[in-house]
Amino acid sequence: MTDLPILAVLPDLLAALRDGSNAVLVAPPGAGKTTAVAPALLAEPWCSGEILLLSPRRLAARAAAERMAAQAGEPVGQTFGYATRMDSKRSASTRVTVVTEGIFVNRIQADPELAGVSAVLFDEVHERSLDSDFGLALALDVQGALRPDLRLVAMSATLDGGRFSGLMGGAPVIESEGRSYPLKLQYLGRAAEARIEDSIAAAIRTALRDEQGGVLAFLPGVAEIERTAERLEGLGDGIVLHRLHGSLDPQTQRAAIQPDAEGRRKIVLATSIAETSLTLDGIRVVVDSGLARRPRYDRAAGMTRLVTERASQAAVTQRAGRAARQGPGAAYRLWEEAATAGLPRFDPPEILEADLSALTLDCALWGVADPRSLAWLDPPPAAAVAEARARLAALGAIDADSRPTPHGHAIAKLPLPPRLGHMLVRAGEMGLAQTAAEIAVLLGERGLGGNDPDLEARLRRWRGERGARAEGGRKLARRWAQLAPLPLAGGAGGGPV
Repeated sequence: MTDLPILAVLPDLLAALRDGSNAVLVAPPGAGKTTAVAPALLAEPWCSGEILLLSPRRLAARAAAERMAAQAGEPVGQTFGYATRMDSKRSASTRVTVVTEGIFVNRIQADPELAGVSAVLFDEVHERSLDSDFGLALALDVQGALRPDLRLVAMSATLDGGRFSGLMGGAPVIESEGRSYPLKLQYLGRAAEARIEDSIAAAIRTALRDEQGGVLAFLPGVAEIERTAERLEGLGDGIVLHRLHGSLDPQTQRAAIQPDAEGRRKIVLATSIAETSLTLDGIRVVVDSGLARRPRYDRAAGMTRLVTERASQAAVTQRAGRAARQGPGAAYRLWEEAATAGLPRFDPPEILEADLSALTLDCALWGVADPRSLAWLDPPPAAAVAEARARLAALGAIDADSRPTPHGHAIAKLPLPPRLGHMLVRAGEMGLAQTAAEIAVLLGERGLGGNDPDLEARLRRWRGERGARAEGGRKLARRWAQLAPLPLAGGAGGGPV
């Protein structure tokens, strides 16, 4: 850790937070911001409480806490812990808690004063997830009204610090140099008729022959990962293949991140989960499909769908950089070099494309009738807010004045999107809370019980599954079921279902 580039600018960041409440830290991947900043703040005179470090993904949250704990020579859960939807390790002695952005939104709404919290660090803010943007908006609102002593730091890997500075009251922008190792880019192209898994497998075999070190391949989804794995069977005893995506249990994810215990050469087939926040030990080559699978809200259908599309220039740059985090590397790209300029520059902010039902209900509970009145980099579109209000009214969650109803309050107590929360509340009133909670878990956790479109078949399989992830899902369902209301007299609840 002594050679991390971020250490050169930590004194400037500490000074900024002694003189003011906010700061923006711009540091490229590999600089060390995720794991070096929070420990450095613990000894500051203003920092007597807990530090919350927000992470965009559960895998990254757990990995960051484990790395900080290892650097301190402690087991995770003591000074450094984490809390995600299906897993947590923390204790009364925890000073730094890495949390996913959704967990933070739930926490600040339950406790607007953030009692006992000295600082909130928003990592990877350039990803512009809805929960990250909303969490920052709420934190700024709390800081302005209740907690002027609360320190807020926005940490970004791209040079958009000026916009965040303006949002955060002219906060100083501190920039760190990255650790730069030579990176060789190779454009392999891909025939239009070729299946992506065939092209990826061929590129991996070429990299194994021509390059040194482990290989990280980016694919759009789990199905493509599995088909690529099939095509790579029989590579030999000196090579180990890992999968890396959000549906895997924590132990399997750790194995993909850490060095191989037997010293074998690693191949990691990953979704975009590996783009940021993680260092995968031993990786020297990236093979990039140039594709990403993202949620896109279809307003005509009223549903969020997963869509496969071209990755942005910012994303493919992040991916290539994975190869040069620990030494010289190479990135193999399955498109022509001239096509890079035609990729979208950045992923669009989620707030401009997402279903805003949960955001609108959360704002109503916060006492804000119009979500657009909060501090945003990009305000939520008025049409999307109007649509969300109409849906919430149909669920009986808000009244004609956009104020939350008792049913809306009951929905909001559940860590679920409004429609799933509505389902669980009504099911609880009918004495069916456990079944509804299990269905809600299956709808939110890909891969539990398989990928069968028949939900009843998935539920049967999941109930018989063993393993940490399956048991974590069952615990989550039991917890949600306990949060549901008790059955009404007569056994049935009113209102829309």
